[in-house]
Amino acid sequence: MLCRILRSPRKADTYLFIPADALVSELPDTLQTLFTPEHEVTRLLVTPERKFARLDGVKLLEHLSTEGYYLQIPPPPVNMLATLND
Repeated sequence: MLCRILRSPRKADTYLFIPADALVSELPDTLQTLFTPEHEVTRLLVTPERKFARLDGVKLLEHLSTEGYYLQIPPPPVNMLATLND
């Protein structure tokens, strides 16, 4: 499946994967707010074998088929002080 990746102009490190023929205006209102105006990062072919940083191609294709999009948000920050031994 050919997919577009959009970067949010409002939230750092937040990306939206949508099918290439999908319109942002068809998404839920919250996502429209986060991703308008559109900032397309790239287009790519998603296959089940393809690996991404936070999920694999199979899971991404599932999200695109069922929900029509995949929202990638940054992981929570790591508290480095909590990792220190007293």
